[in-house]
Amino acid sequence: MSVLYRFWPRTKLARREALVFYIFISPWLIGFLAFTLYPMLASAYYSLTVYNVVEMKFVGLQNFQELLRDDKFYWSLWVTAKYTLVSVPLSLVAALSVAVLLNQRVPFLSFWRTIYYLPSIITGVAVAILWQWVLNPEYGVFNFLVFKPITDKILTPLGIEPPSWFPPRWFWSETWVIPAYWIMGLWGIGGSMVVYLAGLQGVPTTLYEAAEIDGATAWQRFWKITIPMISPVILFTLITNLIGALQMFTQAYVISNGLGGPNNASLLYVLYLFLNGFRWFRMGYASALAWVLFVIIITLTILMLRVSRNLVYYESPGA
Repeated sequence: MSVLYRFWPRTKLARREALVFYIFISPWLIGFLAFTLYPMLASAYYSLTVYNVVEMKFVGLQNFQELLRDDKFYWSLWVTAKYTLVSVPLSLVAALSVAVLLNQRVPFLSFWRTIYYLPSIITGVAVAILWQWVLNPEYGVFNFLVFKPITDKILTPLGIEPPSWFPPRWFWSETWVIPAYWIMGLWGIGGSMVVYLAGLQGVPTTLYEAAEIDGATAWQRFWKITIPMISPVILFTLITNLIGALQMFTQAYVISNGLGGPNNASLLYVLYLFLNGFRWFRMGYASALAWVLFVIIITLTILMLRVSRNLVYYESPGA
């Protein structure tokens, strides 16, 4: 009680302000308690049980022990890692490149910024269905525009027989399904692009002018000024994109009909978690999978924050 008394406002006006504050924050607070904190605590308990919706039995760490013997658990981790290790850097570089281009003085600048941002508004099922059509091996736009001209104008005139994988079958091929998701991931770079644009426009122009006077080239100005000055933004998008990639689910579920095919080649971690919880009704095991993913995300986030201490430049408040 003494601790509460120490932090509780003592004057009537201060208590009134505190009451108003809690009234205004209560919708968020109730939502957080009901839809975030409670599900997390519940899933922590479920992970220690055999729970199939109908009945529940406490089994301690049995679910986590089973994880260590589950081949599909390791396979889903590998598939997710393979997707993440390429998708995150690729999206980061693409978004930053577009942002740098759209930060120049080009005609119809607002139009181009809108065009590049609009795709990021459309997400989820609509994107999955769209890319199923775009990357269709028989009548897809991508193969028609990229691989058909190679066959018609280069290979056929030279009498070269196209290899068996040419053109790729994308989502219908074990080899090409993850690269197809890499390409599809570029669809949503508009959100990161806007964040980079904000960071680029916050870089003082005097730094570029001074570097230009000193004879620095455009490439040197980019590496020595632009990258360090927007490094906090790069770190932010890197972490958020990493978390998003590790939680990739909707497109994989829709495109593979919830099976992770072909032959489990697109069995991403969250998809495997979903199958355990909502198709096979192994809620306890799915909760254990969720907490392993939570630990992985927290560990990677903390690791990146620690590594970035000497790599990220934060301008001092008094500068």
